Amino acid sequence: MHPDVHAFFDEATNTITYLLREPNGRSCAVIDSVLDFDYASGRTDTRSADAVIAYIRAEGLALQWVLETHVHADHLSAAPYIQEALGGQIGIGDQITVVQETFGKVFNEGTRFARDGSQFDRLFRDGDSLMVGQMRVDVMHTPGHTPACLTYVAGDAAFVGDTLFMPDFGTARCDFPGGSAAVMYDSVQRILTLPDATRIFVGHDYKAPGREDFAWESTVGAQKALNVHVGAGRNRDDFVALREKRDATLAMPRLIIPSLQINMRAGQMPEPEDNGLSYLKVPLNGL
Repeated sequence: MHPDVHAFFDEATNTITYLLREPNGRSCAVIDSVLDFDYASGRTDTRSADAVIAYIRAEGLALQWVLETHVHADHLSAAPYIQEALGGQIGIGDQITVVQETFGKVFNEGTRFARDGSQFDRLFRDGDSLMVGQMRVDVMHTPGHTPACLTYVAGDAAFVGDTLFMPDFGTARCDFPGGSAAVMYDSVQRILTLPDATRIFVGHDYKAPGREDFAWESTVGAQKALNVHVGAGRNRDDFVALREKRDATLAMPRLIIPSLQINMRAGQMPEPEDNGLSYLKVPLNGL
């Protein structure tokens, strides 16, 4: 099966949102949506999500799922906004509960913040599947970047979130709470057991040095041969050493504080206070 995939690139966060459409049908799913956010002013904007919504409406499609590959630390999710406009269910990996417990403590959330994943409509386990019209989408648990990371596989298309980047850029960092370079290596090896022709759709692109254009699609075969972190048969110990050394040099993502607080709530804002406004916390020296 060769499903249709349409990509929406958000240059502000280097994020790619995907529209996955069943072949010969009208049903679709949105993967890793973006809610625009200006940190300096504290203002949100829906232009990126509106572009996705407009495309779905123009194509006459029926949205069934708004899927997250993980709790993003670099952009806000527009899942509830898209759901309100078009319907569908919001889904994420069942290990979201681990992320909620971890960051519920970091942000000192009270008892009103549920840590059971109930903010989402569906929690997926490894080996689960979902249907987009007549197309089956299989779920692989691929942790390492975060405990809840998933890869969605539909026919010859795999949506890997932040687990893999383009071959010339490598893999995602593993130094967030609950991350693990060793676990990441094992997850990548699972993805690379898919057929070589499988299309790999990555969650971000940052243009590796020497490349002029943004890109977000490769193949399993290209990743196995060319990925600068895991390709050409690099072993587990060498990858862990390389990944941990690189992670030690990386700054925190610019939007990590608002992103985590909102995305662990399935894209919902914190509960408004008595003046009707929602507020975000900044844990000083907490990350």
